Amino acid sequence: MNILGISCFYHDSAASVIKDGQLIACAQEERFTRVRHDPDFPMQAINYCLKEANIGIGELDYVAFYDKPFLKFERILESIVSVSPKGFGTFIKAIPLWMKQKLFIGEEIKRKLGKKEINAKLVFTEHHESHAAAAFFPSPFEDAAFLTVDGVGEWTTTSFGVGLDNLIEIQNEIKFPHSLGLLYSAFTYYTGFKVNSGEYKVMGLAPYGEPKYVSAILDNLIDLKEDGSYKINLDYFDYVGGERMTNAKFHSLFGGAPRQQEAKLTQKEMDLASSIQEVIDEAILRMGRHIHKTTGMKYLCMSGGVALNCVANGKLLREGPFEDIWIQPASGDAGSSLGAALIVHHHILNNPRKGTNFGKMINGAYLGPHYSNEELENYFKNKQIPYHKLSTEEMIGKTAKILTEEKVVGWFQGRMEFGPRALGARSIIGDPRSTKMQSIMNLKIKFRESFRPFAPSVLREDVSKFFDLDSDSPYMLLVAPVKESIRKKMTEEEEKLFGIEKLNVARSELPAITHIDYSARIQTVTEDYNPAYYKLLKEFKKLTGYGVVVNTSFNVRGEPIVQSPEEAYRCFMRTDMDYLVMGDFILDKTEQPKLKEDSNWREEFALD
Repeated sequence: MNILGISCFYHDSAASVIKDGQLIACAQEERFTRVRHDPDFPMQAINYCLKEANIGIGELDYVAFYDKPFLKFERILESIVSVSPKGFGTFIKAIPLWMKQKLFIGEEIKRKLGKKEINAKLVFTEHHESHAAAAFFPSPFEDAAFLTVDGVGEWTTTSFGVGLDNLIEIQNEIKFPHSLGLLYSAFTYYTGFKVNSGEYKVMGLAPYGEPKYVSAILDNLIDLKEDGSYKINLDYFDYVGGERMTNAKFHSLFGGAPRQQEAKLTQKEMDLASSIQEVIDEAILRMGRHIHKTTGMKYLCMSGGVALNCVANGKLLREGPFEDIWIQPASGDAGSSLGAALIVHHHILNNPRKGTNFGKMINGAYLGPHYSNEELENYFKNKQIPYHKLSTEEMIGKTAKILTEEKVVGWFQGRMEFGPRALGARSIIGDPRSTKMQSIMNLKIKFRESFRPFAPSVLREDVSKFFDLDSDSPYMLLVAPVKESIRKKMTEEEEKLFGIEKLNVARSELPAITHIDYSARIQTVTEDYNPAYYKLLKEFKKLTGYGVVVNTSFNVRGEPIVQSPEEAYRCFMRTDMDYLVMGDFILDKTEQPKLKEDSNWREEFALD
C-alpha cells in the first residue's frame, strides 16, 4: 500500500511517502528548487520520495492533499464580504487563482503527476486535521491531546482535540478571521520583517526589548479569555479585505508607520517584539491549561506554524499542566503532507498504531536525501576538489579538535532534515565557549542580522547540567533557561545596556549559545538517529568538558538549507567557514582553489 502526501500552493510545499505502513521519506520542495518557502507543486520532492521508496507514480494507491479547497472557496465570499464589504474586489481578483490552484486541484494534481500514469485515489483532508495527524500519529504517546495553531487553514486557525490509538478527533475550533498566527504575523510585518518567514526573527528580537505594549495589545487588538479562546479586533487590521496586515488605526496605536525592511532596528521594534511574544506565551499557556482540564490527557502534541514558536513551547512545558509535550518538527504546512498521508493510513485504511513503532516513525526528522562516501568522493574527484579521506573515528576526532581551535565547520552527514531546523545533518557548527563565535557566524558566514541567537546541540544525558530542562528536545523546538551555575554576573555598567548593545556581553560559560535573557533554543542529541553527530559531541566533551556545540543551519541568509554536496561546497566557499566535513571527508579552506564567482556575490547578503 503506497500513499503519497502533498502540501503546496501556499508556502513550504512538500511531499511524504508511506509504504506498507512505514514512513519512507519526507522533503520540502525548496531544498531542490533553491527557492525559499517554495509554494509550487512539489514535483522534485515527490520524485525524491518515490525514488527512496523504490516505486513509480503508477504504483501509488492514494494521493492525499493537505486541505479541502472546495471548503475554502464555498465560504470565502460570505466571510470576506460580511467582515469587510470592500473585500469583494479582492475576492473577484482572486477567483482565477483559486480556480486554477484550488477548485480544480484534483485535475491539477493528476496533470502534474501524469494522467496516464496515475491510478491512485485522490483524497482531500482538512487542513487542521492534517496538522493534528502530523502532530499525534508520529508522537511517542499512545494517547494524547493535540493543539494546532497557525495563520489560517481553510477557515480554522486554532483547534484542539484528542488522539486515541489510530483516531484523531477535533473537539473545538477557532475560525478565521480570528487568528493568533495572523496576529503574530501582523507584528512581523509592522516591525519590518517578511510575513511567513520572518516570524522567528521577531521571536529572537523579543529578549532585547521590554513588554511595554502588552496592555495596548490586550486592550485593543485581542480579547483573550481565560480558557485561551480569543477574538481579534478587526478594526486594527487589513488582512481580511486589504493587501496589508495592518492599517492606519494600528499604526496610530503604536506611534507610526511600519518599519521598512532592512531599515535600522530601534528600541521600539524590540519592545513590540517582546510584547507580542508575551501575549502569545500567555495565550498558549491558557490554551494548554484548558485542553488539559477538558480532555484529561497527560500529554500534548502540537503542530501548525505557531508551534514553531519555541519560546512559547518552552513556557508551556515548564509552567503548563502536561507531563510532556511533543512538537512536530515540520510544524508548518510542509509537515501537513505527512499528516495527510497518515490520515489515509489510519482513518481511511483503519491501520492501528498500537503494536507498531509509531514513536520512531519520524526517524529524528532525518527523512531527506543522503549521499554515500562513494558518491561524495566521486564528486570531489570530478570537480578536482582537494580533500582528506579518513576513517569515521579519525574524522570525528579531527573535527572535534578543529572546533576547539575556534574554527567554524560545515557539517554534512546522513539524511537531510525535514522541517526548518538543522539538526546535525546539514549544520554549521562551532565552539560554544567562544566569545567571538556568535559574531563570526552571523556576519561572516550566515550574513544575517546580528541580534539573532544561535542554538546549542547538547548530549541528551548532559542537558540538565547546562539548562533548566530534563526532557527530550530533539527538534530544537523548546527554549529553556541556562543554568544559574554557569551564568556570569553582569557588572553595573553592563546591566544598564539596552537593545543590541547587550549582544557582546558574555553571559555564561557558553556565551555563543546564551541569549541575552539567559535562554537557549535547545537540541538534545542521542545516538539512535544521528550516531556521527552524537559521537562528535562526545569527543568534544572529552577535549573540553562540554558536550555542547553551536548549531545553525547550513545556508546563508535568504537561501534554503543546502541539500546536495555541490550546494554545501559552494556555501562553504562563499563564506568564511574554515572546514567542510562531508561523510568521512574533511576539506580545508586554505587548500581549496579560488571559487569562480562574481566578486559582488557577498554584496547580495550584506547587511546595513
